[in-house]
Amino acid sequence: MQSHMTIPREPRSVRYERGLRRDYTRAPQISKTYLLGMLHDATERKSTYRIATKSNLFARFLCNEIKKFGLSAWFYKEGKNRNLWIVEFSKTLLKVVRVKTERNKIDYIRGYFDSEGGISKNLKVRYYLYFAQKNKSDLLEVKNYLEDLNISCGKLHNPSKRVDPNYWRFFVSSKSYEDFYKIIGSSHPEKKVYLRMKI
Repeated sequence: MQSHMTIPREPRSVRYERGLRRDYTRAPQISKTYLLGMLHDATERKSTYRIATKSNLFARFLCNEIKKFGLSAWFYKEGKNRNLWIVEFSKTLLKVVRVKTERNKIDYIRGYFDSEGGISKNLKVRYYLYFAQKNKSDLLEVKNYLEDLNISCGKLHNPSKRVDPNYWRFFVSSKSYEDFYKIIGSSHPEKKVYLRMKI
């Protein structure tokens, strides 16, 4: 008598858990366009990008998320006496990545904010959200993306030509703080806490 083989089923708790691929590997919580936005605070080597952060927790998070794309990534502390962590990964990951869709714009802005954005952390001062960069056209592009999403922004300006004539900045309008939190948000462990606290 021929025996019938049964195909083992995936455990119910695994089969229906959101965010898991067929091989049970969690899908990345960040996108490639998010990483593209992060590059505005990065440096380049011949075959890798290097993102610097003062947060060990954020460096670990980025490294783990990049690995989920199937490429190697690593992080390390730069210097014995510096509170600076470097996340390094292959340039091939972002070789053909472009900002095309609305979802791309949102992820790109979030990455840009996590690398170049500012947020007030002192409860005694007026709350603010801003983006700053030395590349004026680059910063203007992010401002336009935000306004495409109906998030109001102030004028792009140079805070002090005497201090640095090539430094540019713009603030997110106070009437759009809640929209910024809901639409853009942050993946940075410290910034997202302050976003939640202030909004």
